[in-house]
Amino acid sequence: MLFMRLRRWWPVAALVLLASLFGVLYQLPTAYNSLKVFDNFAASQAPGQVTDPVVVAAGDIAGCNFTTDSATATLVDSIPGTVLTLGDHVYPSGTTDNFNNCYDPVWGRHKARTQPAPGNHDMQGTGGVPYYTYFGANAGPNGLGYYSYDLGAWHVVSLSSPSSAQTSWLLSDLAGRSRSQCLLAYWHVPAFSSGTTHGGVNPNIIPMLQILYDNGVDVVLNAHEHIYERFGLQNPAGQADPVNGFRQITVGTGGAGLSRIGTVLPNSEVRNANTHGVLKLTLHPTSYDWQFIPVAGKTFTDSGATNCGGVAGGADAYSGADANSPAATHCRGCRTLCWS
Repeated sequence: MLFMRLRRWWPVAALVLLASLFGVLYQLPTAYNSLKVFDNFAASQAPGQVTDPVVVAAGDIAGCNFTTDSATATLVDSIPGTVLTLGDHVYPSGTTDNFNNCYDPVWGRHKARTQPAPGNHDMQGTGGVPYYTYFGANAGPNGLGYYSYDLGAWHVVSLSSPSSAQTSWLLSDLAGRSRSQCLLAYWHVPAFSSGTTHGGVNPNIIPMLQILYDNGVDVVLNAHEHIYERFGLQNPAGQADPVNGFRQITVGTGGAGLSRIGTVLPNSEVRNANTHGVLKLTLHPTSYDWQFIPVAGKTFTDSGATNCGGVAGGADAYSGADANSPAATHCRGCRTLCWS
């Protein structure tokens, strides 16, 4: 009897089994695609390579009758990272109207990522009130003109004109910094310049520079002199110091009219007084790369790399070209061919 019942129902059971098997086979492509999507999603979520921070810097920037400020702003458009403005954001003075009508239409589109330092034209006739109002918290505590922050593995200090209050703050700030961090400092007026407008050595800056040197500063960025100039590793006395020295780079090429090269100071390695542009720095954990990027239509450039002080003896590698630059005779630890 049981056998007869099984014979009666086996066609139905077979159909059910076939339908189930067909359903499984039908779902396989969908399941496979789902697994592929999951794998792709997981891959997209995997930690990627960490990118070292980039900064782009220039000073002496904007004026309502300038055109080169628009050209340098266009360069900044294509460079990611933090914008370091090295003072004298707008000419002839830092009034509210000049910031709103002359600076903002060009470099203002980068304000959210700008960490400024004040210049003398920013303060002229206004006490800097429009400057601090325009940049807000990005300019540090209101009215002080100096502040610091960490960027990747680096400690960065933005400074103003020397003062006793700033000196006390700087000593305290640097005391709290890990000496394993590379150190970048920037402000408007350079200690050393081979330009004709503010050329020579500025004794007012040397005490502040000495504090930074004693605390292992690696890079100093300035403007004020409307030229591009890069110095070799040196100490606050202007003497070559390939082991513990800092590199000063003047980038007064943000848009204002350029000045000229005058008496060339010792350790000045590259100078240019006919090209507007910006400086790009990539801040690696124990070294940095630099590249001067000219505005469209200009060909001057300068680039290289240097270890932070005390790392591999501060060895550097660089290349550059300029009619005012002497032929290189040595390259303290160069890893690439220098200019000739």
